[in-house]
Amino acid sequence: MIAITRYRVPEQESAGFAESMTAVLDALAASPGYRAGRLARTVDDPGLWALVTEWDGAGYYRRALGAYDVRLRFIPLAALAVDEPGAYEIVTSRAAGQRPEKNP
Repeated sequence: MIAITRYRVPEQESAGFAESMTAVLDALAASPGYRAGRLARTVDDPGLWALVTEWDGAGYYRRALGAYDVRLRFIPLAALAVDEPGAYEIVTSRAAGQRPEKNP
């Protein structure tokens, strides 16, 4: 599953936000079930950021959010989060250069 949390960050807070969110990502990366993660900012609206993480399942993600080290870093940034659903079940995926399989 993937988790996407978007943030609305004032320009003057961008550098500090990136540093703080990198610490959150490091804490999440130490959690069981974590696969990958990235912090991104839109090119069309630099005030809009996204934390995107991949997990073995929703339970791993929820348990990781409850860990003390993660909460300690994550909660101060919650005020900047866009209020919307963020956990997504992967329905289909394709890696770069991967072609769809042909039916026999």
